[in-house]
Amino acid sequence: MTLTRSLKYAVPALIAVSLLIALPALAQTAPDAAAAAPAAAAAAPKIDTGDTAWMLTSTALVLMMTIPGLALFYGGMVREKNVLAVLGQSFACTALVTVLWMLVGYSLAFTDGGSHQSWLGGFSYALLRPMGLNATSALAPTIPESVYMCFQMTFAIITPALIAGAFADRMKFSAFLWFMGLWLLLVYCPIAHWVWGGGMLGTSGVLDYAGGTVVHLNAGTAALISCLVIGKRVGYGTENMAPHNLVLSLIGASLLWVGWFGFNAGSAVTSNVNAGMAMAATQIATAAASLAWMFVEWIVAKKPSILGMISGAVAGLVAITPASGFVNPTGALLIGILAGIICYLSAVQMKKVFGYDDALDAWGVHGVGGALGALLTGVFASNAINSAGKGWIYDGNFAQIGTQFYGVAVSFVYCAIATYIILKVIDLTIGLRVSKEIEVEGLDINLHGETVHH
Repeated sequence: MTLTRSLKYAVPALIAVSLLIALPALAQTAPDAAAAAPAAAAAAPKIDTGDTAWMLTSTALVLMMTIPGLALFYGGMVREKNVLAVLGQSFACTALVTVLWMLVGYSLAFTDGGSHQSWLGGFSYALLRPMGLNATSALAPTIPESVYMCFQMTFAIITPALIAGAFADRMKFSAFLWFMGLWLLLVYCPIAHWVWGGGMLGTSGVLDYAGGTVVHLNAGTAALISCLVIGKRVGYGTENMAPHNLVLSLIGASLLWVGWFGFNAGSAVTSNVNAGMAMAATQIATAAASLAWMFVEWIVAKKPSILGMISGAVAGLVAITPASGFVNPTGALLIGILAGIICYLSAVQMKKVFGYDDALDAWGVHGVGGALGALLTGVFASNAINSAGKGWIYDGNFAQIGTQFYGVAVSFVYCAIATYIILKVIDLTIGLRVSKEIEVEGLDINLHGETVHH
């Protein structure tokens, strides 16, 4: 199949597959929803306008993290001949995931799966059929379910988009679309359900306030597998592959920083003291990580780079994500410092040692930072901050670290295996990688017929 035909049929085919998955449940969905309507109306919880206003804001902030935040952050770090391709990946991912989430993704992640509830949700919300104007979710009873669904959608959007940093400059756009769609349904939705939808990790006591395992470790693991499967860029290690425009990356990182308050403070799902403390923890950890990365780089490389400062900030945002609603300001400060140091070592030094081509350090920052933050949540979680979490330092609950490690290990292993299978299937059918000639000339002109003009 030619590249043109692959591009033509990729999105329609993904949507068609999702519809086929969803349709068998639709015949049952409408009658069940109608039968439940009187009881639901009688027991409808009160929707709080303050909570709703905050969650509408948080949803917009998290969407801003992908477009334009992540798009600019990644776009500035690639070579000029590929900047449009990278920007387009974030934009296309936003559109594709939105449709798939509406069709079946939300249902798989956040509804009751019945006999397989520990592993995956059900199909009762396929096409969002039962979601009426006044519907609410048991996971967010004080806001409209339409808002909660959109909030969770923005998490589902940015997670696969993060993976693209690992294989920047060398994947076919058709392969990218297939990978994003399949990975969302087969990897993100199950792990989101395990942690947040009543599945096996959440019920085992794994703490993940806003996505250390679900988003960052998950995306980072997929990024590592992706760059190993697809191989190194042409000229890697011999050609200059420095970022073409760090101004774009700094703007993108700044938008990520601001948007992350919706990510972490929004995960309180209410406008209350928990959201306030999560916001404070996020700001403190991010600043500490940026400084820690900067000073380590200053010592090792003799100069504090702008790329290092913004990478450190993102590392802090990543690491504090699972802990943000469970730790006090001191815990946030320590998590930030450790994230800045360890993610510098993983993104810069570890990559040199092992020689893999994680182009934009998606594994080094998101994978390692997500795992680190998840483990440190078990260390610094405080019952005084959140009654749902008891950690080692403040509550003497050393066992929580083991529980967190279990969550990290299960997420890593499942994501790694499933991602590898998805990539190999795509490679054997339409192919993952552009030709050497296209890669050398650039993806912008060859895949999209457009270039950046000054």
